[in-house]
Amino acid sequence: MTVQQFVKYNPLDINGQVLDLTYKLRLNTLDNSGNYLIHKDILRHYSSQRQGTVSTKTRNEVRGGGRKPWRQKGTGQARAGSNRSPLWKGGGVIFGPNPKKVILKLNKKERKLALQTMLYNKKKSILIIENLEKEIKKPQTKRLVQICKDCGIILNQKLLIITSKTPNSLKLSTRNLKNVELISATNLNTFSLLKAKQIILTPLAINDIKEMYCD
Repeated sequence: MTVQQFVKYNPLDINGQVLDLTYKLRLNTLDNSGNYLIHKDILRHYSSQRQGTVSTKTRNEVRGGGRKPWRQKGTGQARAGSNRSPLWKGGGVIFGPNPKKVILKLNKKERKLALQTMLYNKKKSILIIENLEKEIKKPQTKRLVQICKDCGIILNQKLLIITSKTPNSLKLSTRNLKNVELISATNLNTFSLLKAKQIILTPLAINDIKEMYCD
């Protein structure tokens, strides 16, 4: 059973001062924790990352083995028809893995519900910073680190920055920071939210989240 939850945030400026503004998110969540649906979405994410290119050859595909190694009788050895038998070194593999594509289907509504539930569960870890994209006009990691310190963000923990778009200057500024992940709102996923201990949102990203994931 889904329940509507309303979450309010007071944004910060780049100096860490609270602004006289309020942003609201209306999230549809499950009445319980919704862990089963989040777990299902995480499994879907992991399965989509699998390449599925592992491959082995059967005895028919291994090169060689056309001649019978020795005659059928009289040698005192076990009968052998080919040196490409799975019993031989260098032979084929019995029931070995072959290339395959693993797809775990999750309905679009279920994915949205899992993501909204995850956002609600992480509501205490979310900060909204105004003009973050505009402030980082050129690649400057030092400036981004200073903004994070002013806003009380600990960079020793996993930090997820969600923006409407990913400007190249901001992308290059976060590249050298070990625990920082930058993602656009259109690519937001449950797995990234789950890993993050702290989440930064921009006002434009909130508008995108409302349009794409919230009904």
